[in-house]
Amino acid sequence: MSTRLTARTALVGAAIGVALLVVLWFFAFHVGVVRHADQSILQGFYGLGERGRVRSVANWIAHLCNPTPYIYLVWIPVAVALLRRRPALAIAVVAILLGANVTTEVLKSITAVPRPLLIQGSFPPIDAKSWPSGHATAAMSLALCCVLAAPGRWRPAIAALGAAFTVAVVYSFLALGWHFPSDVLGGFLVAMTWTLAAVSGLLAVQERRAGSRGQAVRPPVASALRPPAAAVLAAILLAVGAVLARPHEVLGYARDHEAFIVGAVAIGVAALALATGLMLAVRR
Repeated sequence: MSTRLTARTALVGAAIGVALLVVLWFFAFHVGVVRHADQSILQGFYGLGERGRVRSVANWIAHLCNPTPYIYLVWIPVAVALLRRRPALAIAVVAILLGANVTTEVLKSITAVPRPLLIQGSFPPIDAKSWPSGHATAAMSLALCCVLAAPGRWRPAIAALGAAFTVAVVYSFLALGWHFPSDVLGGFLVAMTWTLAAVSGLLAVQERRAGSRGQAVRPPVASALRPPAAAVLAAILLAVGAVLARPHEVLGYARDHEAFIVGAVAIGVAALALATGLMLAVRR
């Protein structure tokens, strides 16, 4: 059976994204168990970031989504859309990148409130204006826009690379102690919501054009999932390699920071699921 993403479905997805943002904010700020887990996960990340070599690499990666380098990166999906002679898609990409990042800055101001520490953490104080994460929003919105802008055959690989880029940025600034993990998920939801809203607009225009649907390449699901599966395998191999290289140190750290392991996996899965889900939804 073949399914097709419609403007209405994408709009409903965007509305669900808004609802999930509200729910996430409530849990992150008002539910003690979630706040405790939030800080425990951050403590595990920051413990890794205190090591000199890790900190220097994390600092370089995290700053890729600072305003100056980011302004150059965002032109990649815009340029690809224009080169493909898709001006409407280029406009949608600009709307996603601008709308998502501006929305995050607005939400930061609206929700700004200090979150008291519930555990004896080694991480520095988190800024009151930290939710959602601007860097997570920037990385995820760029990844999703690259998926949209890419030609059909390239989308599976771009989805995997975009998710890997997003995870690298997120892990890096968490290791530096800039944000709570819930800030990351908030940024992901803002990017997802804006992307689905823009896709809904594109599809609405397309659906009004009778008989205008092209015969775009639509790879089978199995082949479309190969690059994301390869990304998962690469992550597993990296983890296994770390364990084999320093078994006592790595396993001991994992035992002492179980929440960190769960949180790191959850963030990685969320990033890959969003990029892969969008890729599958727009395979046509």
